Amino acid sequence: MTGYYDIVLGLIPLSLAGVSGALTVAGVELTLAITVAATIAVLFMGHALFVRAPTDPTPTEQSSSHTDIASVNAD
Repeated sequence: MTGYYDIVLGLIPLSLAGVSGALTVAGVELTLAITVAATIAVLFMGHALFVRAPTDPTPTEQSSSHTDIASVNAD
């Protein structure tokens, strides 16, 4: 199953190669094309790190009305 972060990892080199290649073919200088492509790759990484940050899964709480632990009689 492909997750969000797998897609981001695929988009980083795709944006670097694809955008810089497309801009170079369109007539933009290579240094400017690489700069624009790298900026797009950094935006993908920034979104993955800060907007949709990875989090630890939160444990679900068990209902306290029914317990499976045997009661201890201290008498």
